[in-house]
Amino acid sequence: MIIKPKIRGFVCITSHPEGCAAHVQEQIDHVKSKGLIDGAKKVLIIGASQGYGLATRITAAFGSKASTIGVFFEREPNNGRTATSGFYNTIAFNKKAKEEGLYTANFNGDAFSDEIKQAVIAKIKEDLGQVDLIIYSLGSPRRVHPDTGAVHKSVIKPIGQSFTGKTVDTDKDIISEITIEAASDEEIADTVAVMGGEDWERWIKTLDDAGVIADGATSVAYDYIGPEVTWPIYTNGTIGSAKQDLRTTAKRIDALLKVTRGSAFISVNKALVTQSSSAIPVVPLYISILYKVMKENGTHEGCIEQIDRLFRTQLANGVAQDFDDDGRVRIDNLEMKPEVQAAVAAIWPDISTETLYEKSDMAGYKKEFLRLFGFGMKGVDYEADVNEALSLEE
Repeated sequence: MIIKPKIRGFVCITSHPEGCAAHVQEQIDHVKSKGLIDGAKKVLIIGASQGYGLATRITAAFGSKASTIGVFFEREPNNGRTATSGFYNTIAFNKKAKEEGLYTANFNGDAFSDEIKQAVIAKIKEDLGQVDLIIYSLGSPRRVHPDTGAVHKSVIKPIGQSFTGKTVDTDKDIISEITIEAASDEEIADTVAVMGGEDWERWIKTLDDAGVIADGATSVAYDYIGPEVTWPIYTNGTIGSAKQDLRTTAKRIDALLKVTRGSAFISVNKALVTQSSSAIPVVPLYISILYKVMKENGTHEGCIEQIDRLFRTQLANGVAQDFDDDGRVRIDNLEMKPEVQAAVAAIWPDISTETLYEKSDMAGYKKEFLRLFGFGMKGVDYEADVNEALSLEE
């Protein structure tokens, strides 16, 4: 079939398998260009098919020559409907990894469930024995709790009072004000249940009880803080409550792993165009301005550059982690430089629908958004018939 992008709101409902493969190859090429990393050799990535999780798997495999197990929840192709981009990303990753003799295993299912956890444990015991790096990069809008069966759905809302702020409609290129009502206590609790640290801790405890975590192993979860302009809807909102829970959980996991000379920490990463960030009001407009500023001063990084830097500076063997006062690694340090934030803040009050493309990199934002789904990649013929009905077993 000939596949074109079909965008609904903040999601593209089609994905291009050859475009996704080109995107994966581009990330592999970046990691290889930087040389080998003396890092973990048996890596479990929970949330491994897109964004930061995919970049992590690529960096571990092609930077450290690691065996990787990826857990994700992606839609397969069906009745002429394309798979999700994460599904095609994983197929492309598998192919390239196997060409280089690298071990890969995949679990496409609900990472919150005990069934997936036990299946992963069985696979680790069978093939790897133990893992020495566990990355938690799960992004999901809902969670079925494995103990209660309750369905928790996350929301993106402020806490305490409603929020009115500037946002952009990326379909219509219109900047307007948006008002979001404050979250209820139940909505806050549900968001923490989905996006907080409970499942990360459940994974670690389950793996530890099964004896599949190696002595000296590290576990990392990904986080974001951002500038004050996004705080009402992010850091001080429902997502922020979930992230605070994640940070508190990190300390408990760190204490658990330290028993066998291991550690756990949070990596605070940069704002980037991802499927998750595109759904957050205010954030796409901030990212488009940030991209303009950072590209102009030569400090812009994408997912793969961020994670490659994390591995080389914080996760390589013999390298000491550089923590902030709250015990977090700050890979967002280039974004949060005072001069960068001052430049963004100077643009923010004056940007309008009329000046959107002048004062921001909205064109770059849209390009990156489409690339998430395999569109706009160099060397791909988007007028050609392609086979969308690929399988993870290929």
